[in-house]
Amino acid sequence: MSNPQQLRYSKEHEWLSAAEDGVATVGITEHAANALGDVVFVQLPEVGDSVSAGETCGELESTKSVSDLYSPVSGEVTEVNEDVVNDPSLVNSAPFEGGWLFKVRVTDEPGDLLSADEYTAFSAAEEA
Repeated sequence: MSNPQQLRYSKEHEWLSAAEDGVATVGITEHAANALGDVVFVQLPEVGDSVSAGETCGELESTKSVSDLYSPVSGEVTEVNEDVVNDPSLVNSAPFEGGWLFKVRVTDEPGDLLSADEYTAFSAAEEA
């Protein structure tokens, strides 16, 4: 499992792209998608919603369980991935590409986001 170097990661297993014009993309990691199993339903925040770093902003339901979705940053949701709403399996098949979840205009970013290498070590330690 390889975590893209250009992304940053939360300890809740979300990834965050670098902001373009103040807007960053959020998804869940391959590690999280594998742990969840087959995702069958996603509940995402609505466009215009305010999200807060570390707070719940949606849910991912799999054949195994329901897991909360956390926002890695604070800001306003500018777009949701309707493809994932219509085909939740994209979260499993392409977590870093077509399986992204939402875009957010970042107003505040916590200082505890991890680099790819830090996240890889964190998720490996969590499994141990």
